[in-house]
Amino acid sequence: MKLFYMPGACSLAPHIVAREAGLELELVKVDGKTKSTEADTNFLDTNPNGYVPALVLPDGELMTEASVLVQYLADQKPETGLMPAAGVMERYRVQQWLAFVATELHKVFGSFFKPNTPEATKEINRELLGRRLAYVDGKLEGRPYLTGDDFTAADAYLWTILGWARLVGIDLSSFANIQRFLGTVGARPAVQQALRAEGLA
Repeated sequence: MKLFYMPGACSLAPHIVAREAGLELELVKVDGKTKSTEADTNFLDTNPNGYVPALVLPDGELMTEASVLVQYLADQKPETGLMPAAGVMERYRVQQWLAFVATELHKVFGSFFKPNTPEATKEINRELLGRRLAYVDGKLEGRPYLTGDDFTAADAYLWTILGWARLVGIDLSSFANIQRFLGTVGARPAVQQALRAEGLA
């Protein structure tokens, strides 16, 4: 499998999940401005939408969207528990968190990286993020990960998106449980491996 990524982008989440699952990935770095890969190919030929992550399967099939890729990769090694089995409530809880991270955090954080986002919109989004982060912080009370004691694909996605806070000036210091979560996930060997591979550690 071939994962197209940009260092520190949301593509870090499926990268982490793949390493947690012990899956072999070929990493292809993409330049976000030029849309060219490190092999000097046009990334738009792979994903016309121009964003990462993009996962090319051995048969040439293309998959996109971080929240879907983390599930697909986790399902390749069900014994890891990164995604609970289909049909059980635990799986729906992980999917619920994946949807929350995608729509309530990822999308909102994304507005800060767009140069044409009005300041008024950014201020509204700062207030919204404050409420959403307070919710996450409360849910992490007394537990190391989003759904309990076990690390899942949702934790990889949340950790990746929370890493953007320092880049856009969102202060997380008042969220003690989020701070603990960031430290716990960041210390995992697979996370450290992914960071090193992307030149982030």
